[in-house]
Amino acid sequence: MAYNATHRFARISASKVRPFADLIRGRRVDEAILLLKYEPNRGARFLEKVLSSAVANAEDRGARNVDRMTVVDARVDGGPMFKRVLPRARGMAYTIRRRFAHIQVAIN
Repeated sequence: MAYNATHRFARISASKVRPFADLIRGRRVDEAILLLKYEPNRGARFLEKVLSSAVANAEDRGARNVDRMTVVDARVDGGPMFKRVLPRARGMAYTIRRRFAHIQVAIN
């Protein structure tokens, strides 16, 4: 049985979190938490919190040996965007896209 956790509308771009999702996919939970713990990136913090939430969900539902479980799915999808306008020279305007991400982790 897979135990899931999601963080929707995370205020970070999906491209900043995806490399860490690729890093932990298929690894054991205790190893994945250690890998994310020592990464000095903000995206790793987001993914670490979602992974620890999935572990807590598994413990809450009575799963045994949670540390021996593996990360079967770690997915980061793009969310909506805040669109802002930045005034530039000669009356032009640049669009600023503030991106969101949906982070999903499943352990089994």
